[in-house]
Amino acid sequence: MKYEIKSLSEDIKEFKTDKMSVPALFFMNQNLLPEEETFSQVEDIASNKDTFFRSTVAMPDVCSKPGRKNAAGTTIASEKYILPQVNDSDPNCGMRLVKTNLSDENISPEEIHTLFQKLVEVVPTKKFVGTKVPFNVVVDICRQGTKAIIKHLGITTKNELENTQSGGNFFEKEMTPQDIFDVIPKLYLNFAKYRLGVLGAAGNHFLDLMKVGDIVDAEMAEKFGIKKGQYLFMIHTGSGILGQYTMYTHTAKKAEHLSQAIMVALGRLTFSSRKKNVYKKMQEKIKLHMTKDDSLLKYDANGEDGEMYMNARAAASNFGTANRAVITHNISQAIKKILGRDPEMDLIYDLPHISITKEEHFGKDVMIHRSNTSRAFGPAKMSHHPTYKETGEPAFIPSSMSTDAYICVGTDRNDQSFYSAPHGTGKGKNNNEKSISNKEELFAKMEEKGVRLYNAQSSIVINQDSARYKNIDEVIKGVEANGVAHIVAKMQPVAVIMY
Repeated sequence: MKYEIKSLSEDIKEFKTDKMSVPALFFMNQNLLPEEETFSQVEDIASNKDTFFRSTVAMPDVCSKPGRKNAAGTTIASEKYILPQVNDSDPNCGMRLVKTNLSDENISPEEIHTLFQKLVEVVPTKKFVGTKVPFNVVVDICRQGTKAIIKHLGITTKNELENTQSGGNFFEKEMTPQDIFDVIPKLYLNFAKYRLGVLGAAGNHFLDLMKVGDIVDAEMAEKFGIKKGQYLFMIHTGSGILGQYTMYTHTAKKAEHLSQAIMVALGRLTFSSRKKNVYKKMQEKIKLHMTKDDSLLKYDANGEDGEMYMNARAAASNFGTANRAVITHNISQAIKKILGRDPEMDLIYDLPHISITKEEHFGKDVMIHRSNTSRAFGPAKMSHHPTYKETGEPAFIPSSMSTDAYICVGTDRNDQSFYSAPHGTGKGKNNNEKSISNKEELFAKMEEKGVRLYNAQSSIVINQDSARYKNIDEVIKGVEANGVAHIVAKMQPVAVIMY
């Protein structure tokens, strides 16, 4: 390692070179530090002058990704700017955890197998058409959030809005259809008519049936309404092609696929925005950063370009939450049909782990960019919520598809990370897990662990094997020690759908 790392404590490291305008704090122990490439990327980002507030932050799952300017697993704050390139390109890629009345006492492994054989059809991964809705419903989702799809489909998931971050609507004011057309080309909205209820084929998006194992904090578990042996659904999705195309339209990033490049080009040609002058200036800035200027693309947090970008982001983020709401609804309908019972789906929490939000930290209003990190407010910052004002904001930390996951809550002592938590453990070698090299070995290994894998059509699904992820117990130890989050309960995966 060519870089010098300073230990502030066993589980917090500081990284600062002469090039960096602010230090970077790594919330992890020595064993979990990333590869040198990630440190180079962190250094490069922090070398942008007069841009950042206090420090940049890296969680245990920090890692470099191909084609990304910034490492995943980071939180970055700026007083003056919105920085589209420091975030991954899927607004409101996120997770939700849903309670059911199912437990190991009232459902058998055979019934779970029968159900998941059906869920492979009901919750598609790589499929063009999911749950189809009219164009006006897509627009209403973008401007009003999850309540629009609840009304259209008659969704009955308990606490669907109450336990969704921002109430399922990332706008703070009433938006009109034209407000949406001002920031997203209608072409993308038309494609989105077919894209609800789709799990997605990108990365490690998944649907897991989890069983509650050890209860670590009995009092908080009771407030959450969870018990040992209870089955929960954990769902990880993005905002689909609507979010992807929208963000590629508004930031400097090369398309990863030819289809993306074609769609974004067509979208720009067919854009009927009233803010064409603002959009034109943004495109000039984007072109400059795609060709000549290697510094970070910046939009004014209080300017017209910043407003246009954030409105586009909020609209796409609304679609991401609505997508998870539709998947939850479709699972519930399948259980009723296949098993002949109502699972009484009840949302514990839905949260994004790719987001940009205006928040108050250290007495300043700053733009917080979370790229594959979750917001984890402590009780003091959750005063508006009837339950989470007592516990802190829920945060979920899974690892691989065959290892334990944790239900956590934010704490009031996590201000140094801007109240952020890891969204997983991150890629890395895990010597405690047996390595595999093909799908047959993966299926056999998961069967040994008592976990059933469904769909698994992708040749790269083996990349989600437990041996390729950092040790969850080591990550959790640091999370608790740092006050990043407090552990409520442990979960074990039982059945997994992944592409």
